Amino acid sequence: MEDCIFCKIIGKEIPSEFVYEDDEIVAFNDIHPKANHHVLIVPRKHIPTINDLNEDEKDEVLVGKMMLVARNIAKERGLSGYNLQFNVGESAGQIIFHIHLHLISNG
Repeated sequence: MEDCIFCKIIGKEIPSEFVYEDDEIVAFNDIHPKANHHVLIVPRKHIPTINDLNEDEKDEVLVGKMMLVARNIAKERGLSGYNLQFNVGESAGQIIFHIHLHLISNG
């Protein structure tokens, strides 16, 4: 966790402008965007992959809240269509091992 770039961004050790922030989640623009709008929605809680989620109400609510934050950001930006994506594991393209939801849109 101490080498996790997202934990450092969340802890404000690495500068980043949050487009959303609350007690559980932050969101910021991807520094290597794949589209006109590419936002990362990241929980403050360090969870390496989706496979590491606890099967309890707290993690269920957290992941659901990530989806709602993505929806709200898309709505604020006036996006008519967008993709939401979790990459799970290295073979699926996960580079940073702290779960994060990609909000991607050209619209």
